Amino acid sequence: MESTLITNLIAINQIITAGNAITAFSLLLYSLTFNLRERAARSFALLLGCVTIVYFGDVLASTAQTDAELAMWIRLEWIGISFVPAAYLHFSDALLAATGKPSKGRRRIIVLISYAIGIIVLWLATQTSLIVGDLDRSASAGYLKPGQLFYAYSIFLVIVLGFSGFNYWRAYNRGLTRTSRRRIRYLMFGSLGPILATYPFLMIGGGVTDAFPLLLWGSLVIITIGVAFMLVLMAYSVAYSGVSYPDRVVKSRLFQWIVRGPVVASSALAVTVLMNRLAIRFNMENSRLIPFAMVATILLLQYLITLIRRPIERWLFYGRDRDDVVRLQLLEDRLLTTGDLRQFLESVLNAVCDITDSHSAFIAVLGADGLELEVSVGPSSPLKEARELAPFLLADKKREIDNLGTVFIWEQYWLIPLKNSQTEKEISGIMGIRARADEPDYNEDEALSIKTLAAQATMALSDRRLQREVFDVVDRLVPQIEEIQRMRAAARYIGSEAFTGSLEALSSDADIVQLVRAALSHYWGGPRLTESPLLQLRVVRRTLDEHDGNPVNALRAILRRGIERVRPEGDRRFTAEWMLYNILEMKFLEGRKVRDVAMRLAMSEADLYRKQRVAIEAVARVITDMERDAAQESEVVEIEK
Repeated sequence: MESTLITNLIAINQIITAGNAITAFSLLLYSLTFNLRERAARSFALLLGCVTIVYFGDVLASTAQTDAELAMWIRLEWIGISFVPAAYLHFSDALLAATGKPSKGRRRIIVLISYAIGIIVLWLATQTSLIVGDLDRSASAGYLKPGQLFYAYSIFLVIVLGFSGFNYWRAYNRGLTRTSRRRIRYLMFGSLGPILATYPFLMIGGGVTDAFPLLLWGSLVIITIGVAFMLVLMAYSVAYSGVSYPDRVVKSRLFQWIVRGPVVASSALAVTVLMNRLAIRFNMENSRLIPFAMVATILLLQYLITLIRRPIERWLFYGRDRDDVVRLQLLEDRLLTTGDLRQFLESVLNAVCDITDSHSAFIAVLGADGLELEVSVGPSSPLKEARELAPFLLADKKREIDNLGTVFIWEQYWLIPLKNSQTEKEISGIMGIRARADEPDYNEDEALSIKTLAAQATMALSDRRLQREVFDVVDRLVPQIEEIQRMRAAARYIGSEAFTGSLEALSSDADIVQLVRAALSHYWGGPRLTESPLLQLRVVRRTLDEHDGNPVNALRAILRRGIERVRPEGDRRFTAEWMLYNILEMKFLEGRKVRDVAMRLAMSEADLYRKQRVAIEAVARVITDMERDAAQESEVVEIEK
């Protein structure tokens, strides 16, 4: 009975260990994907990398067929174990710096020394027997005997953990809000996970566990489950570091990442292992049911996640904002894009052509420069230039048709004004139908059908125009919202400096991007330019003399210089390599509307916003490089003095 229980506990521990390896690697990718610019996230990624290596080695060691292979995998785990102390210290230093207490040089030097010691430990562990010795076994578990310097490494680890804990405590005391303090508490508790996952405890007490194998494996299962929880808790706390997104967005993104990654992958792995054991028990090795069960598990879990994700997110993360978020999600799902509008209008025109027995039709809308062709169907080109239709309202050739209203005759087309149903005088556009006779000869049913289709086209055009107005408002509102979110996130740790402090005190790389976006949105004047923290940049202050001491003009010149550095070499073109520069030049320097820029560059407005974000990030990187060069030049001047 006891042996069966131990065997089952070993199998469960192997499955959970593999799941922890997947979880650690998945959270590592999360940090590198969403928080790569933040130093705390990068150092946390290093710690997760160490945990991933150790767990991956455990998984391979548990499947080793020979003692030599087992010893090799356990020894290679020291690639991760060697750098755990340095990664802990690095992470605690980055966390303290994120609270507004950057290193003055001493902490950074200590971190570098700890990494150097880690390199020495790695070499000693893999190339000598001074830290780890020969293979030994205890309660079906393999481990390496401790070498002469193993306890010296353990003492070094304890000392480093003490320094790291002190940094955590300092960071906790610098937290200015209940939220920041709560997350640092989560971080302090979760930090137990990596040390429990990586420290080779069997090297100390392996011999004692021979008498209590059930206790050993039961404890390992509990500890391994606890480590998974602690890693997620740490990732949750670090996910907010340097991020100006609302909390609900961060929670939702991390939740989706975990359930679609580690949860699905670990579940599929567990089902595969269990099915394989059952197949062996019933003499069905290499059964085709095993891969089928694995694939079915992945598909069913993805299906289940798709069904329950949004309700769970609304319940867990949105709170009192649930109704507002639901409306935004509904807008996202039902948004009428330019492609959707064209597809719908083409369907309307095809129906009109079927009713009127015409082979060509078009819809033109009222734009900034007059009538603009929106969509057409049929083999013939209805318009050479949409402006030719401008005087059609003054044309003498028109007819009043029952159930349809006024129909104008223009060249070979019958023109039907698309009037807003609420304001009959407001015209959204016109529908043109290739004439089948010199005069419109619709019967009563045709006229009624055409009127219905024209009303549907008018409604679509009106809805699209309202959406564009919403987009214009959002375009003006987003920089302000991002600035408020940035200050909200920064104020958790650095207090009033988030609102009044210098650029160096509050800005990460992500903040620079937001500040550049805000300044560009008011390039020709406005508070986001005249009150921008970018005015404090060294590169801006250095150019004050060139602009008569006017810092706003100096900043405007720096922004212009940043845009020009994005410009490719050669004559200006409207090709892919010129896309970013053209967006910056037309949208911010020329001040064109989003719709006009999108039409000129032949892209959808949604695609324009994505490309615009990339373009602004490119300008922010250029300005960051310019500021760095200015800082280095200032240091050189001070040294020479």
